[in-house]
Amino acid sequence: MAEITNEQVLDAMFEALEREPFLEGYKIEIVEGAVYMPPQRANHWDIIAGIYDQLRTKYPRRRLLSDVRIDYPGDLNAFCSDLALVAEGAKGTKQGGFLCEDVEFVAEVITRGTAQNDYGTKKAAYATAEVAAYLIVDPYQGKAHVYTQPKGGDYVTETVVAFGGDVDLTATPLGITLNTTDFSRD
Repeated sequence: MAEITNEQVLDAMFEALEREPFLEGYKIEIVEGAVYMPPQRANHWDIIAGIYDQLRTKYPRRRLLSDVRIDYPGDLNAFCSDLALVAEGAKGTKQGGFLCEDVEFVAEVITRGTAQNDYGTKKAAYATAEVAAYLIVDPYQGKAHVYTQPKGGDYVTETVVAFGGDVDLTATPLGITLNTTDFSRD
């Protein structure tokens, strides 16, 4: 009897979820096999758009993803990151997502009900997948946390920047600095 893979289970879960009617304004993610549906708030989107706009000064639109399924290491992890940058030439999967090996940068904007995922399971999965830079923007703290140098399922370096400052990503594959002046607190 053939063993069922994480990918097959995740495909079945998303297929079942896609058949259900959901209210607009929610995104769906699977973190360690649990389904999360955090609401998208105006400030949340405004911060994502601010990061996107800054990344677009250097990267083509086709390399930037928002709320697109990417399966990550761990038990049943299919994240729909707020924003991700994939490598030049990355090919989509048959499910319409991308391979985690092609992800160079991820940004997540904290939602109260799922913050533990962003600071915990997702951070570990991104590090295990060797995502070069992981940015958590926390509008409740008014801070941006950037994690770099993935090694052994964790990040070696964490830098914290208060809103209004610059997030220096010039030593990462991104090669840019993100300004947080327009980021608002919740």
